[in-house]
Amino acid sequence: MIIDTLDNISIYKKLSKDVYAGLIFLKNIDYKIELGVHDINNRVKAIVEKYETINNNSFEFESHKRVIDIQCPIIGLERVFWSPITDMKVKKSYDNIKDITIYNDPISPSRYVDIGNRVFAIMFENDGHSPKHSVKYSELITKITIKVLIN
Repeated sequence: MIIDTLDNISIYKKLSKDVYAGLIFLKNIDYKIELGVHDINNRVKAIVEKYETINNNSFEFESHKRVIDIQCPIIGLERVFWSPITDMKVKKSYDNIKDITIYNDPISPSRYVDIGNRVFAIMFENDGHSPKHSVKYSELITKITIKVLIN
């Protein structure tokens, strides 16, 4: 997992041109963007959604095999819990259509990062992540998840 601010995106140009394209999209976002899916290029898309963050200790972690996730709320804050997938039990086997495996019961304590306010997180295939959690209290957020194809 990578955690950084949108002020530092130039360093990710070397990581991947597609990751960088997603970060440029986030940095230049119009906060009045419509909800839904927005194509950035043929390998990168942005999913804009609005939801209420949850304030509980129920954790399901997910991971993806075909995409890298870049997550960043543009309105509000969100806590995302993280644990390596090797430290968890598979709850729902890999769904090839949805590109998702669901996990629970981390062996080691999960860690978290608070994203939003120009802070983003990049999740790779081995990063089990549990988004949608409240930072202090439940709030309605607008979040963008960039999906970058890796295959």
